Amino acid sequence: ADIISTVEFNHTGELLATGDKGGRVVIFQREQESKNQPHRRGEYNVYSTFQSHEPEFDYLKSLEIEEKINKIRWLPQQNAAYFLLSTNDKTVKLWKVSERDKRPEGYNLKDEDGRLRDPSMITVLRVPVLRPMDLMVEATPRRVFANAHTYHINSISVNSDYETYMSADDLRINLWNFEITNQSFNIVDIKPANMEELTEVITAAEFHPHHCNTFVYSSSKGTIRLCDMRTSALCDRHAKFFEEPEDPSNRSFFSEIISSISDVKFSHSGRYIMTRDYLTVKVWDLNMENRPIETYQVHDYLRSKLCSLYENDCIFDKFECVWNGSDSVIMTGSYNNFFRMFDRNTKRDVTLEASRENSKPRAILKPRKVCMGGKRRKDEISVDSLDFSKKILHTAWHPSENIIAVAATNNLYIFQDKVN
Repeated sequence: ADIISTVEFNHTGELLATGDKGGRVVIFQREQESKNQPHRRGEYNVYSTFQSHEPEFDYLKSLEIEEKINKIRWLPQQNAAYFLLSTNDKTVKLWKVSERDKRPEGYNLKDEDGRLRDPSMITVLRVPVLRPMDLMVEATPRRVFANAHTYHINSISVNSDYETYMSADDLRINLWNFEITNQSFNIVDIKPANMEELTEVITAAEFHPHHCNTFVYSSSKGTIRLCDMRTSALCDRHAKFFEEPEDPSNRSFFSEIISSISDVKFSHSGRYIMTRDYLTVKVWDLNMENRPIETYQVHDYLRSKLCSLYENDCIFDKFECVWNGSDSVIMTGSYNNFFRMFDRNTKRDVTLEASRENSKPRAILKPRKVCMGGKRRKDEISVDSLDFSKKILHTAWHPSENIIAVAATNNLYIFQDKVN
């Protein structure tokens, strides 16, 4: 139940939310830097924990609905409270997280324990006062957006107008208004009339960071469609279609499975989109549809292992990818608790490991190398000894600083760059 299933920084980076398989959301808050302990540089400590979703049962379909949190998305902060969206397979909820450090005392009709007083005993009128109390963080559900998805929700994305958001499942994408819970607007529907003709499913979807009319969604066929909501109410015809033609010499039994896109992300600038498939991360320019401008090999050494990865179902793992705040570095996960970083300017890349053995506070992570075969150097690890049960699927990058959050099964690692 405590396996982390999503990680997300808020817009300032002061808060970090994680969701897990047990339906819980844990929010971490960055500590203020203290002058007497400058090396602590703002560590993250638990701020609030609450149960977001409970397991349910769909009696019409005789299906259990897991409580697992699939995605969390923060809304920009407008006042002292924080708002976030969390979703499981079927239901999206809007949560308000607020602080209370004062409580009212001196009610007229109730005593201090909350019991109603006898009206005949009330002889004087009291003015209630606010008294200080220990800080309490409350999480309250403000909206519940339910009953709109037949299939499992894989993505939610808040629009840049901050009035609407979308939720995507395998075959449909719905547009919601934050104020309206009982109806949504279907903007993409790829369900065929005959389900036997189904050839692809939607794997991820995201709104453009600046243009409220534009969004992208990726498919299990390795394609990305950019849609414009100004053209028609139902975006069944895309404005742009991004696909890289397959090299016939690389074709194999696994080609279709490994070309399925597991994550799609707009750059902060809105100029590029990044996609993650099983073996690579690709960066696409919005103005060039026929091929990506950059392709990074995440774990090319697994090409020879696809057969065994298919047998143990690892080939269906859905890895996420993230940009750093300036869109110059991208990060994504791999197996053996490895995660990869690619610098787009210098073209340098590094493999790092998130593990308890080498994660003492302020210890510097050493780059890891995987050898394909032949002689293994002392500091290398061979492909055959990689642990495929340890995988980094979910990562997040602070919006403005070099602080990253990496979820490794039920552990959350937070790393930051070294400052002399």
